[in-house]
Amino acid sequence: MDKPIRNSWELREEIIRLRALEKGQGIAIKQRFSSPAAIFSTVYSLFPKPAAGERHTNIFNQDFVSILSRFLIPLTLNKTLFRNSGFIVKTLVGLVSQKASGYINEDSVVSVWDKVKGLFHKKGESVKKNYPYGL
Repeated sequence: MDKPIRNSWELREEIIRLRALEKGQGIAIKQRFSSPAAIFSTVYSLFPKPAAGERHTNIFNQDFVSILSRFLIPLTLNKTLFRNSGFIVKTLVGLVSQKASGYINEDSVVSVWDKVKGLFHKKGESVKKNYPYGL
């Protein structure tokens, strides 16, 4: 906490100090917004960065599959299942599918692919056990 002001001289000194501080902060703000790259970095710094184990929810930190699913899921649903629907239904489908596409990322797609591949791989192994020399 700052020391209390006891007389008019201390008040003037404090006013001079605050004006110098204001001028310094004004220069710092001008530097932050001096170029388009500086403006972009300032805006980008507003978005929080996820921690090491946290799931990526920021659009700048998503993988390719997540970004692609944000556009393809609503487009596909509106062009196939909801082709003759009205504007409100298509908007609601878009909003719901945008929210649902947040759960689709590269890890989930790879895990589903591995499960499907494992089903076919296990099926092939059982055929080899029953018929060791082939069919």
